[in-house]
Amino acid sequence: MNSTPERSGDGATDGHGQEVLVSLSRCDLADARSVFGVLGHAFDSDREADDEPEATSGPRPTVWVTTVDVTEPRAAAEPVTLTAPVTVDAQGGYWAVDRLRTHLTGAFAVRVVGTAAGDQEQEVRLRLENR
Repeated sequence: MNSTPERSGDGATDGHGQEVLVSLSRCDLADARSVFGVLGHAFDSDREADDEPEATSGPRPTVWVTTVDVTEPRAAAEPVTLTAPVTVDAQGGYWAVDRLRTHLTGAFAVRVVGTAAGDQEQEVRLRLENR
């Protein structure tokens, strides 16, 4: 006998595959804050509401990372202005990454510029530009 509660559903919305790891690098600090603001406004995240990306110094590029739960967006995305195009790497389940991409289209012009597919997860490189 197993004491684990049974789950039903297709795996997309039953507690699995709902999180997406999002990373930004080689972009302006203001643009990183804008992208994370769009994500934080709509989705639960591992970052506190007032936890904004910060500038760093040194010869190496800065990478800003967050994990978002895309189960149910709290709000629709509004258009946001970027100072330059931003590259976003998103890794997670197929359903979750697609939901993240779809949500970002409310704020930015989004173009898929690369993918790496696995059995249950994918990594997608997105290019965000002003709409």
